[in-house]
Amino acid sequence: MTRYDVVLRGGSVFDGAGSPPRTADVGIRDGKVVTISAEPLPDGAQTIDATGKWVIPGMLDVHTHYDAEVLGSPGLGESVRHGVTSVVIGNCSLSTVYAEADDCADMFARVEALPWDAVHSAVKEHKDWDGPRAYAQSLAARPLGANVAALLGHSDIRVAVMGLGRAVDPQAQPTGDELNRMRQMLTDALDAGFLGLSTIRSSFSKLEGVRFPTRQLPSTYASWREYAALNKILRQRNRIHQSTPNLTSRLEIARYFAQSAGRFRKPLKTTLIAGMDVKADRTTARAAIAAAWIANIVGGAAFRWQHLPVPFEVYADGVDLVVFEEFGSGVAALNIRDVMKRGELLADESYRRQFRKDLAKKYGPRVWHRDLYDAQIVACPEAEVVGKSFGQVADERGIHPADALLDLAVAHGAKLRWRTVIANDRDDVLDRLQRSPNVQVGFADSGAHLRNMAFYNFGLRMLERTQQRDFMPIEAAVHRLTGELADWYGLDAGRLHEGARADIAVIDPAGFDESSAAYAETPFPGIAGLNRMVNRNDRAVAATIVGGHVVYEYGTFAPGFGTTLHAGTFLKPV
Repeated sequence: MTRYDVVLRGGSVFDGAGSPPRTADVGIRDGKVVTISAEPLPDGAQTIDATGKWVIPGMLDVHTHYDAEVLGSPGLGESVRHGVTSVVIGNCSLSTVYAEADDCADMFARVEALPWDAVHSAVKEHKDWDGPRAYAQSLAARPLGANVAALLGHSDIRVAVMGLGRAVDPQAQPTGDELNRMRQMLTDALDAGFLGLSTIRSSFSKLEGVRFPTRQLPSTYASWREYAALNKILRQRNRIHQSTPNLTSRLEIARYFAQSAGRFRKPLKTTLIAGMDVKADRTTARAAIAAAWIANIVGGAAFRWQHLPVPFEVYADGVDLVVFEEFGSGVAALNIRDVMKRGELLADESYRRQFRKDLAKKYGPRVWHRDLYDAQIVACPEAEVVGKSFGQVADERGIHPADALLDLAVAHGAKLRWRTVIANDRDDVLDRLQRSPNVQVGFADSGAHLRNMAFYNFGLRMLERTQQRDFMPIEAAVHRLTGELADWYGLDAGRLHEGARADIAVIDPAGFDESSAAYAETPFPGIAGLNRMVNRNDRAVAATIVGGHVVYEYGTFAPGFGTTLHAGTFLKPV
C-alpha cells in the first residue's frame, strides 16, 4: 500500500493554471504532490477532510518587507495563517544583504514605518553572511514557515559601495569603479538565485536616524545612467526590476515604460507600485491600465503594475503616516522626531496657515485626498470625538478641519488614532483592475507599516470578493494569486499537479463571512510591548501546507513552527 505523509480528502482541487476545479484526493510524500486521484486514497500519516473546501496552490505575496522579521522570527506566521506559502522580500530598493546594521535601520525605519531598534538588532544579531550566496544559505537554514525569494535592493548596494553620506548626497555620483562594483554585486546576487533588483524614485522615501534624517533613500539619488547600467544585466539574464516611481512625475513613469520596451531588444521585466483607483485623482486607474497596455502591445515591454485587490485603508497615530510626506508642511512635521518639539511646531500659527494651504490645494499629483471629512477618529482620550471625522469635530467647534486635526494631535500625540481610505473604494473599478492582464496582484507591504495598514490576508479577501461579486471565475482568481505570479517571477511555486512542490492552502469558503477586513491588533513577534495591526478571519483557512508540512490549521500553528520546524526554503528562479 502506498504510504502518504499527508492526504487531503475530497476537496475541490484548483491547479493554479486557471482550469476548472475537480473533486479529488491529494496525496503528499517527501514534500511533493505525488497523487491527485478521483478515487479515494488510503489515509496518510495525517489526513485532512477537505470536503466542501478549495484545495489551491499556496498563494504568493510578491511585495513584502519581511527582511528584518525573517531573521528573528522566521515563521512569518501572519502570512502563513492566510494561505500564503511564498513571499518575496527585498522590495523598494531595501535589502539587508550588503549594508551594515546602522545603515539598514536608517533605510528601513521611516519609509517602512518599522522601529529603528528592531531593524538594527535583527541585522546586527543575526548577520552571519558576507554576500548574497551566503545570505541565501543563511535564510534556507532557518526554520522558515514560508518559502522566501529575494530581490537585491539598490539602496543596499549603493550604501555598501559609496557609504551612506555620499549615497544620499545629490551632488555625488558613483565613480566608474564604484559602478562596476555595484554591477558585480548584482551579478553575484543573480548567480546566487535572487530574482532581480529593486529600486525607488519616490519622494516619500526618507531616512530615519540621527545622521541624515531628512534625506531620501539612496536609490532616489541615482542617475538614469546608473539605472541603465544595472538594467542591462537584468535584461541579459531575464530578471526583474521592481520599483516605486515618483508618482508626481509622469515623465519618470514613462522612463520605466521605455526601459522595459522590447520591440528591438529583449524586454526588461518591470513591475511598479501601484495600480490603484486613487480617490484624489479618479483618472489614475484608467490611465495606468491604458499606458501599460500601450507599453506592452505597442512597445513590446514586459511591464506590470502591482495592485492591492482590496480597499486601501490606512490608519495613523497623530500625524505619523507616510502620505504626509507628499506636501511641505507634512514633511516638516515628520522631520521632527522629538514628540515635544513636533507638538510645538503643530501649535504654531504660521505653520498652521501653511498646513491649511497645503490641504486645500486642488491641483497637482497626489495620493492622499486630504479631505478631513473623510478621516474618521477611532481612538482618542477625548471620548466625545471618537467615531467622528475631523470635519465634523471642526464644525462642532467652529474651526477649520485642519485645526481640528492639529489641536487633537498636539493634545494627544500618538493617542489620537484615525483612519481613511486612500484608494480602491469603487467595486467596478476594482473589478476592472483585477481582470487586467497588465496588472499583477501584489503590494501588500507585509511586514511593514505595522501601525498603518494590514493586508496580510489580501488573497483571501480577493477570493471572498470574487465569490460574492462573480466578476471572474474562482479558478481565474486562484490563477492570479498563484500560478500567474509564479510564472512571471520564474518560481517553482503556484501550481498544484503531480510532481509539484507541496505548497498548498485549503480554503474553507464557509468561513467567508465578511469579517476578514475587521481591524485587530496582535503582539509583534520578538518585540515586547509592540502591537501590529492585522486583519484576521481564522475560519477561512482550514490548512496551510509548506514543503509537505501542515504548518497551520484553523488558527493553530504546528508544534515547532518558526523555531524548529523547517518547512520553507529559499526559492530561486527556475
